[in-house]
Amino acid sequence: MNPLRLLEHHSFVLVIDIQGKLARIIDQGEAVIKRNQWLLTIANKLNVPIWFTEQYPQGLGETVEELLAWRTKANTVTKTRFSAYETLQQHQGFSAFLQQNQGRNQVVITGTESHVCVLQTALEFAHHGWSVFMVADAVGSRTAESKALALARMQEAGIQIINGEMAVFEWLDDSASERFKQISRNYLR
Repeated sequence: MNPLRLLEHHSFVLVIDIQGKLARIIDQGEAVIKRNQWLLTIANKLNVPIWFTEQYPQGLGETVEELLAWRTKANTVTKTRFSAYETLQQHQGFSAFLQQNQGRNQVVITGTESHVCVLQTALEFAHHGWSVFMVADAVGSRTAESKALALARMQEAGIQIINGEMAVFEWLDDSASERFKQISRNYLR
């Protein structure tokens, strides 16, 4: 397996902290939410698992309403640490997911804020040997400068910086497949 190429059967999506109060003050926040909706729709159609984190939801609110179609109690982990890595590893449901999906060693990360929770989570996953793919058009910070600095730092750390279309085309792999034609017809035009 090429660790630099995203494969649907080896990956899962991790949506970090796109929550009520915070999401509404993110630079280009509505675009980030819409891109996540698009990406999660396609991931779901391709059976790529999706996980969510929520940072201190009592204060920041729960995941935004626009993403609730993909969020369940079972695939959502509440945290207080900025990096989600350790909390996820200790979560019973996520641990069971990893046990049942041992070939899934690629994490596709979206969310907020790029320079805090997203950055720290990505760095921890990479440090522990995961292939990390950061979806640049599906992450955000309160300022464009913070997002740019975070993406540059992640890239320097060996994290693959991609956009949503790159993820989808790599998952789909072959334009001759019927599922490519369906996804292309409905979501790539």
